[in-house]
Amino acid sequence: MFLASIFTPEKIDNRPVAIDLNKFLGKWYEIARFDHAFERDMEKVVADYKLLPDGMIQVTNSGYKNGKFKETIGKAKTTDTSGLLRVSFFLNFYSDYRVLMIDKDYQYVLVGGSSPKYLWIMSRTPQLSKDILDNLINVAEEKGYDTDKLIFVEQ
Repeated sequence: MFLASIFTPEKIDNRPVAIDLNKFLGKWYEIARFDHAFERDMEKVVADYKLLPDGMIQVTNSGYKNGKFKETIGKAKTTDTSGLLRVSFFLNFYSDYRVLMIDKDYQYVLVGGSSPKYLWIMSRTPQLSKDILDNLINVAEEKGYDTDKLIFVEQ
């Protein structure tokens, strides 16, 4: 029984919600995230989504690490499931990008991946009110995410 619990993945509800891609495009400020190597120690992180003529989406992530500006450009493609994008920052290795909750006015969003290791809270503005942030954290908890792992990004 103990061994089974070690290898059983955490249960999360990472079903994407439907989005209007055109409203989703544009600039998003990263408010909070789970720690992972590709963004470790990054501050003032911004993601920008731009529709390309071929239907792909250019994803530009930028921020500062140790006072130095860093930028990574990737690509995303839509899927048959609204709210589920496939994102790549390295060759043709794609990962799930799942919109878990989005404000009706597209002002803030909760995003996850295919596993419980990835979670982001993003906003159209560099800060969110405490009420909105608390609500997003509660939604993430209800979906099974360990929100104690969130890192709040200096904007």
